[in-house]
Amino acid sequence: MKTQNAEQIRASVREHYAGLIASGESCCAPSNACCGTENDIETALKGKFAKKNGYTDEQLSSIPTDASEHSFGCGNPLEYADVREGDVVLDLGSGAGIDVLLASQLVGESGKAIGIDMTPQMIEKARKNATEAEAKNVEFRLGEIEAMPVEDNSVDWIVSNCVINLSPDKDKVFREAYRVLKPGGRLLVSDIVANHMPEWLKSVVSAWASCISGALPEDQYLDSIRHAGFEDVNVLSKSAYAKVAKAEVASIKVKATKPNE
Repeated sequence: MKTQNAEQIRASVREHYAGLIASGESCCAPSNACCGTENDIETALKGKFAKKNGYTDEQLSSIPTDASEHSFGCGNPLEYADVREGDVVLDLGSGAGIDVLLASQLVGESGKAIGIDMTPQMIEKARKNATEAEAKNVEFRLGEIEAMPVEDNSVDWIVSNCVINLSPDKDKVFREAYRVLKPGGRLLVSDIVANHMPEWLKSVVSAWASCISGALPEDQYLDSIRHAGFEDVNVLSKSAYAKVAKAEVASIKVKATKPNE
């Protein structure tokens, strides 16, 4: 993909999510879907988030309502994560902060939860939610997940919720994830994959923000993780998500491990 196109995609995604924050609408609002949509994509995905998010009532009641109402994910990436006290957890595309705030409860005062997002409005909202939650062990950093503002070998867990599909360079995202994880660290993501994607749909820049145009076939997505150096790459769960044009879209949870050096 040409750099110009990649920048167009990032700009479109950034503008879309900034607009959702400015509008005050939530992911579950009647006009939105999981990642926000337009035209036929909106119709196809409408209402799916609430049914597939996987968060418990206990989890949602423990964080500010604003964090959950402005969550644009496709699952609960912490569902299968064995996060422990003292761990450092990094959330890629942290949005309003739902997964960072939940992780902060698991890691305790001796641990840390960090969120990265490329949209300034999201960072601002996440920081406000952290203040409301009185979470002292969290940090939100403005940056792109293709060039993470995180030190080498410094993170125990990486989680991400329906964000990597938005990246125009997923190979680089997974290489960066490998770089910042400690030896033995683990990656656990909820994301969207799509088989039989029509070529014309891949080129619709405005549809990237809908988590459709940028979704890879499942095999290619998993191979990208393996090529970055990860081992034990496993799909923990998978569910049909939508069918847009000829694309068969699915939500998956994937876990992988950085080998001990």
